[in-house]
Amino acid sequence: MSSLVVVGGTSGIGRELARVRAERGDEVVLTGRDADRADAVAKEIGASGLALDLSRPRELAGALTDVGRVDHLVLAGISRDENRATEYDITAALRLVTLKLVGYTEVVHRLRPQMHDDSAIVLFGGQAKERPYPGATTVATVNAGVRGLVNTLAVELAPVRVNAVHPGVVGDSPYWRDKPEEVLAGLRARTPTGRLATMADVVDAVDFLLSNRSVNAVELSVDGGWLLG
Repeated sequence: MSSLVVVGGTSGIGRELARVRAERGDEVVLTGRDADRADAVAKEIGASGLALDLSRPRELAGALTDVGRVDHLVLAGISRDENRATEYDITAALRLVTLKLVGYTEVVHRLRPQMHDDSAIVLFGGQAKERPYPGATTVATVNAGVRGLVNTLAVELAPVRVNAVHPGVVGDSPYWRDKPEEVLAGLRARTPTGRLATMADVVDAVDFLLSNRSVNAVELSVDGGWLLG
């Protein structure tokens, strides 16, 4: 049995990862911004819930005080930011940059004493860093920043392993599954595998990054070859 902390585990891929690992018998702590929602989701899947907000990094130390041993840490918290240089929302940009770069790092900082030499960390990025779209000004920049964060953490925290997963379009995720069928069909047509990635695919990739003891400082794309389309 392993201990897993999933930051951003109340919905989407983070929730699915927490559910799979809890069903496997692992000791899982999941977090979300809302305490009631975190507790409700945790009870539903057999985990423990914790409230924290990555965009408020100065509060993370207190929120993480009671977390015990950490074998695996997954930083999956995201924010759906649509920002353009021509119509720049500074408040939204600061929130996302803080959440994903400062917030992720502060969680690692606070939980490092609970880790050991065989612990492993996975950070969530995204393929907007390679294929930006209108409105991805901050998202693309921050996801590219995950690359640098993975590299520096892998050096600083060694022998703790640090990797990143970069999902493409995840067709059955809450964000994508209700999109118009013509939109999803167009995305599938531009994906060499002919299918969109699923949450199960991403969970499997995260499990691989956490468990393979020779994989370190790797950025793993899970997109069916979408960048080639």
